[in-house]
Amino acid sequence: MPIVDVVDLNNEKVGEVALADEVFAAEVNEALLYEAVNQYTAGLRAGTHKTKVRSEVAGSGKKLWKQKGTGRARVGSVRSPIWRTAARSTGRNRAITATRCRARCCWARCARRFRRSCGTAS
Repeated sequence: MPIVDVVDLNNEKVGEVALADEVFAAEVNEALLYEAVNQYTAGLRAGTHKTKVRSEVAGSGKKLWKQKGTGRARVGSVRSPIWRTAARSTGRNRAITATRCRARCCWARCARRFRRSCGTAS
């Protein structure tokens, strides 16, 4: 069993604790660890980011200039993503980032609990 020092707030050694091999000597399943970290970080995100689309941008619906005869490019709306203060065509929108633990993660947890209850922890 590994032995770890216990320290107080002043970083002075207060005692020692022996860690159980059933918990701290088990081999790490990297796929499950990745999913757990991914789930945790997804839960931290606020999910409040959003950009305005064409219908949400302030501006008139009037055609800016006539279609032909001006020598300029044809244009229909000031809300078009081409314009400087207009909408974003491919901006970020709210997304549900919360993830659930996959089935294999849950089965791994159940198997671990079953082994512990039977006394055959690995």
